[in-house]
Amino acid sequence: MHDYWVEFTQVALAHLLAVASPGPDFAIVLRQSITHGRRTAIWTSLGIGTGILLHIVYSLLGIGLLIRSSPLWFGVVKYLGAAYVAWLGVQSLRARPRDVTAAVGDNGAATPSVHGAFATGFLTNALNPKATLFFLSLFVLLVNPQTPKLIQAAYGLWMTVATAGWFTLVSVFFTRDAVRAGFLRHGHWIDRALGVVFLGFAASLVMGSL
Repeated sequence: MHDYWVEFTQVALAHLLAVASPGPDFAIVLRQSITHGRRTAIWTSLGIGTGILLHIVYSLLGIGLLIRSSPLWFGVVKYLGAAYVAWLGVQSLRARPRDVTAAVGDNGAATPSVHGAFATGFLTNALNPKATLFFLSLFVLLVNPQTPKLIQAAYGLWMTVATAGWFTLVSVFFTRDAVRAGFLRHGHWIDRALGVVFLGFAASLVMGSL
């Protein structure tokens, strides 16, 4: 049991460093917080956390190794992810100036439904091939093959909850009245800057050596 706790600590630390690093997940939560407010941002965060489950499932089943070892399938995942992130970038680049005094959802951008916000978060994480590589590496390098699948699934559940929790905290912070009002003064420029970031992520997925 002690070995499992040591293993879990290593997995949790590696995941913490990864989830706290800026990436498409952080960028989309920041955009949702500024553009649509706390409720949308939190549901997006829950979608991101749930997206982790997909990576965990195929890592446990060994399907991830098949994806990684097959240039065709990994290419499909990579280009789908790049296309989705690029689409987010184009949407951000089209942002218009907002009325700082307007209520959330009255700034010229239609507020997504709960399902739409959740799906945005889920797809942003699930279609990120760098997340695929991270979880494959995590389970190959840090998790002993002899560790029971139930224990490994518990590791995955922890990472899912921790991810959703982290981005929920990010959502709460960036939707505080003072913080959000400050961002909204130049909100459309921030949106456009995030659009460039998304397009940069998309380009790195296509051109980078993965």
